[in-house]
Amino acid sequence: MTHDHALQADGRPTWPIGFRGYTGHGGLRDQGDDISIVASDRPATSAAVFTQSLFAGPAVLLSRRHAAGRNLRAVTTLAQNANVATGRRGEENAAEVVRRVAGILGVPEGEVLIGSTGVIGRPLPMSTILPHFDRTAEQGLAAFTAAPQDVARAMMTTDTRPKTASRTVGRARIVAVAKGVGMLEPDMATMLAYVFTDAAVSPADLDAALRGAVDRTFNCLSVDTDTSTSDTVAVIANGAAGPVDPALFAEALADLCLDLTLQLASDGEGATKLLRVTVGGARDRAQAKRVAKSVVNSPLVKTAVHGADPNWGRVLMAIGKNTGETDIAPDRVTVRFGDTEVYPDEPEADTLGRLVELMRRDEVDIAITLGIGEGEATVYGCDLSADYIRVNADYTS
Repeated sequence: MTHDHALQADGRPTWPIGFRGYTGHGGLRDQGDDISIVASDRPATSAAVFTQSLFAGPAVLLSRRHAAGRNLRAVTTLAQNANVATGRRGEENAAEVVRRVAGILGVPEGEVLIGSTGVIGRPLPMSTILPHFDRTAEQGLAAFTAAPQDVARAMMTTDTRPKTASRTVGRARIVAVAKGVGMLEPDMATMLAYVFTDAAVSPADLDAALRGAVDRTFNCLSVDTDTSTSDTVAVIANGAAGPVDPALFAEALADLCLDLTLQLASDGEGATKLLRVTVGGARDRAQAKRVAKSVVNSPLVKTAVHGADPNWGRVLMAIGKNTGETDIAPDRVTVRFGDTEVYPDEPEADTLGRLVELMRRDEVDIAITLGIGEGEATVYGCDLSADYIRVNADYTS
C-alpha cells in the first residue's frame, strides 16, 4: 500500500479507472454547487454502513435497501438539506431524485445510493431540483467533468474545506471524498464518506474491509457527541484495474479512512486543534474506547485544550465518569500530555511551561494507561471554542 501518485498538477486526486464525477447548483443553497454524482461506467461491487439513529432520514432508509444488493455503482448527494423528519413527502422526494439520477446514467435505480445532509425538518426544494436534473439530463455524461475535490466541495455544509484522500494498491487506486464537521458521534458510521476503487474485490472481502476500517477510524471520531440522522459510509469497487490482495486492500482502505478521520476532526465546527486520546492497559479494546471517548467528549477537557491549559484534573474527572467500569482503580492509572506524565507523578513547576507549549500545538495528544490488561484504543476529536456555539446558534437563521 502506498500513497496515491495519480494526482493533478495541483496535488488533487483523480478518479480511479471507470469513475466520473458531476457537480451542479440545484437551488439547495443560495450559491455554489450543492448536488453531486459519482458513477462507475461499468457494474460494480459495493459495501455500506449507515447511522443507527432512530430518526434516520429517507435517504438512509432508501440507500439501505439499495445497498443490500451489494451492486451499487453510483452515489448522489444533496447538500444543505438533510430531508429528515419530512414524512411521506420526504420519502417520495428521495425516490424521485434517485429515479432522475438513474435515468441520467442509464442504470437501474437499485444501483444508486443517495446521501442528503444539512438542515433537519425541511422539505427538499423540488421546484428547483427537478429542473436542474432536466438540464443535466440534456447534457448527459458530457456534464461529468468534476474532480474528486469538486465533489467534496459540493457536499460541504459547515465544513471549511473539502476532504479527499487517495491510496494505491498494486495497479489499483482508491479515492475517497467526505464531509462532516458537526453533529459527529459515530454509531456504525459517521458523516458522509464515499470510497471509489478500480480494484476487483469480492463482496465479502469488501464488506469486511469497510467494517474493519470504520470501526477503527470513523467510529473513533467525535466532535460533539451528537449522532447524525444521515450518516453514510460506502465503498464501490468496479474491478477495472484487476484483482488485488484482500489484506493489502483492507490495510490501504483503513489508512485512507484514518486520513479522512483526521481531516474531519481537525475541521470540527469551530475547531482550532486536533485532539487525540489513546487509552492503553484496558480490560479490552471496548473498555479502552469507552474511556477514551469519555475524555475526548468532555466539554471541560475540550475547552482546556482550546485554552492550552494543562489541567489534567479534568482528564481524571472524565475517566471517573465511567462508573460502570468497576475494575478501574485510581492507583493504577497514569496520564500523559504528550510525552510528559502529569498523573500520578505531578510535574515540577519548570515543566508546566513545556506542557503549555505542548497544548498550544495544532495537535494535542493525551495518553492514559489503566493498568488492567492489554486493551488499547485511540479516538479523535477537537477542541471546543466559542465559534462552535456561534456556528450552531445561527445554523438555520
